[in-house]
Amino acid sequence: MSALVQPLADSSAILWPVAAHLGLIVFLYLWLTFERLLNVMGGRGRYGDLLTPGGDAGRAARIAANLSNQFEAPMLFHPLMLALWATSMATAADLWLAWAFFAGRVLHTGVQTLTTHVPLRGLVFSVNFTALCALWVWFLVRAL
Repeated sequence: MSALVQPLADSSAILWPVAAHLGLIVFLYLWLTFERLLNVMGGRGRYGDLLTPGGDAGRAARIAANLSNQFEAPMLFHPLMLALWATSMATAADLWLAWAFFAGRVLHTGVQTLTTHVPLRGLVFSVNFTALCALWVWFLVRAL
């Protein structure tokens, strides 16, 4: 049997992409706070603008949208990683796909927050969504 499909010697390795994604979320919260402060201090917005969703301006609006995105598809990622860890079913293939998912999230964050190129953002999203689908299919094939 290929090393890619044999269980990892240390199943906790599957938690590193989860930790990395959580780090990305923390980074986005800090960046959004900083951008909001810059907008208020620069006169491009007021704190009152932030009382309702959609009150951000400029890059802060794109960061806020991306931060929100981190609680959509990734909500299908985290429970699967915990299931793989808890059952010691994680394989090298799972680990590679999990890192591909995370890399796709980072690329998606970069494109969404630093550019306005929507078609590229969709293409980059496809990377992490494909990895997520492959993770679930591979898990279900083994579990069922």
